Amino acid sequence: MSSELFESLAMIEEEKGISRDVILDALESALISAYRKHFGAVQEIGVTFDEETGAIRIIGRKTVVEEVENHETEISLDEAKRMNAKYDIGDIVEFEATPKTFGRIAAQTARQVVFQRVHEAEREKMVSEYSDRENDIATARVRRIERRNVMLEIENAESVLMPNEQVRQDNYKVGERYKVFVVEVADSAKGVHLVVSRSHPGLVRKLLELEVPEIEEGIIEIKSLSREAGSRSKIAVHSTKENVDPVGTCIGPKGMRVQEVIRELRGEKIDIIRYSENPAEYVSNALSPADVLSIEVDEDNHICKVVVPDDQLSLAIGREGQNVRLAARLTGWKIDLTSASKAEPAVHEEEEA
Repeated sequence: MSSELFESLAMIEEEKGISRDVILDALESALISAYRKHFGAVQEIGVTFDEETGAIRIIGRKTVVEEVENHETEISLDEAKRMNAKYDIGDIVEFEATPKTFGRIAAQTARQVVFQRVHEAEREKMVSEYSDRENDIATARVRRIERRNVMLEIENAESVLMPNEQVRQDNYKVGERYKVFVVEVADSAKGVHLVVSRSHPGLVRKLLELEVPEIEEGIIEIKSLSREAGSRSKIAVHSTKENVDPVGTCIGPKGMRVQEVIRELRGEKIDIIRYSENPAEYVSNALSPADVLSIEVDEDNHICKVVVPDDQLSLAIGREGQNVRLAARLTGWKIDLTSASKAEPAVHEEEEA
């Protein structure tokens, strides 16, 4: 049975890629556990094994003392010296403790514990590997759909795309592949579990990074991003080189780069705007595609009072206030919108006062 154990361990090491030290530690712990369970040993014991012959030996250990109080853990100096004259008080004496009946039952129990430990080590290894995937994107395949939950397979891990992490235009079908944002890597009893999302703003950021190599190169920086998943996203970008247009670079020739992102997001609209340190300019850019006539910046209250043409007010506000809401999140400024016709009387009143 011991030779079978070593064959199994060799196979696990080769197929699972778990380090030999982990396997040997698991084997030693398993054999000690099996020995104590079946033979009721209370003394300190260890294990030695010969991988070439498959021989497994249980080694008992006792401490050399002047007067023995516990026969399970101690041995007298006189008895120890009869074994070997070199022993002295405090030394550890090792002796053969392998029972003749230490056979199939103990080996089977040991093997079960070994595989349990190996499974744990494998899970820890996967958690370690996947931990680098947090805050990144992964390609997921739809395995099945249970009510509103979408069961996904991501490499060797499983995940569930919860309803609150989905977007309305995704029509999930078994076998289809989607890009997802990995929010968290969790270790569960069933293995590695990835918490993923299709609605997280990080998905838009990572998709754009995939399409725009200048971002990875550090030429283009994503300064801020606001998103209402499934509907619209706004992204503020900045170039570290004066001769590089950040907006044009992200949009790409004939809009090819941003269109790839839009396609993956199933038609979600994306506004890419130029970042600016100047609040007035930044807010004006963020309200795109609406035109802005003037902006008054109130630093104390962190408010930008914006005047737009009458025919641009609804565009600046957006459907159900979406455009101005996303612009405010993007810039971090409160935005007070008004039309030119309403702004003029207020200006005249101030002048007269």
